[in-house]
Amino acid sequence: MQDMSKLMPWQVDFYRRPLKDSTGQTLWELLICDTKNNWRYEAFCPQSEVNSNWLVGEFQKVITSPENRPKKIQVFRPQALNLIETAAQKLGISVEATRRTESLKTWLKARKYSQSGEPFDPIALEKPPPVPLPEKLWGEKWRFATLVASDIVDSFAGQPIPILEMPDFLLPINLGIASTLPVPGVVIDGGKQSLKLARWIQETRPVSLNYIPGEPDGLILEAGLLDRWVVATFADEEVTVAAQIFNQRKQKTKGLHFLLVQPDDSGITYSGFWLLQNIE
Repeated sequence: MQDMSKLMPWQVDFYRRPLKDSTGQTLWELLICDTKNNWRYEAFCPQSEVNSNWLVGEFQKVITSPENRPKKIQVFRPQALNLIETAAQKLGISVEATRRTESLKTWLKARKYSQSGEPFDPIALEKPPPVPLPEKLWGEKWRFATLVASDIVDSFAGQPIPILEMPDFLLPINLGIASTLPVPGVVIDGGKQSLKLARWIQETRPVSLNYIPGEPDGLILEAGLLDRWVVATFADEEVTVAAQIFNQRKQKTKGLHFLLVQPDDSGITYSGFWLLQNIE
């Protein structure tokens, strides 16, 4: 019987590990799995042989027939992206840069690399410090808010909102979140810049919003593979309490939260709505 799982997207990592071959060369490891972790493929490559042609050869070992070609390849590691894109392009396969590679990351975290005595986290990425939003896009005001889980789809799905990101896998019902649970979020009243702000956020490929305590406190937008943007800073005690509650509520919703950009608080028109989720 044909393995239909191979019609799913691949999740791929190709990067050096704290391992060496018999000649002392650093080894690179190729890992391929599907989004359900139903099947896996692995191979090692000496650093001197690392190139896109080697990757093409390994991909072709997995693509044993046209039916086994993936719809696309998902990559979470920026350092691996260029090589994988080059190899995939030679095979006519599209590549998606995304942090949402849960199956691959689960597999990576379970692997043991014992040749090196130093601690090694195979999914850790060095993130740059967050940078401020472009000043021309600043909204007029913002606030923490909540939406009852059962109201999210009814309130936004199918509405004439210029930018609407509500993927099925993030819908509360598909995450097993109780319909009465309050889902936390952030609302930005963008005024005349509302649509420009929403378009800019969409271009950054938003992933999550995080409250970071400090002096001052900050609200950080995680986007793309590594990008981090300062949405707001604040020192007001009431806002800090609201931010702490925001984080606490996310723990109860499996990291699910939302971002809403609108011209004003009239509730008549919206510019953009995103369902987001904290992920590693």
